Amino acid sequence: MSKTITLRLSEENYKVFRKLADRDNRPISNFIETAVKRFIEHNVFVDEFEMEEIRSNSELNKSLKRGLADMKSKKGRFVE
Repeated sequence: MSKTITLRLSEENYKVFRKLADRDNRPISNFIETAVKRFIEHNVFVDEFEMEEIRSNSELNKSLKRGLADMKSKKGRFVE
């Protein structure tokens, strides 16, 4: 079931989104939804090739496991 949200945009951003949506002959809401999905896919998730590279790197995996163990035992401190 789709949900309705309210999104406040500056006039400048609205014009850019409207122009790009019109160029693709689709609603501005669809343009924004698709753009956000693409952003998430490219910036949040690891693709299959990268994941395989991570899994096959034994030194990296040892380091990650040590870091996880340190975190669970509250060893060290979190640095932003």
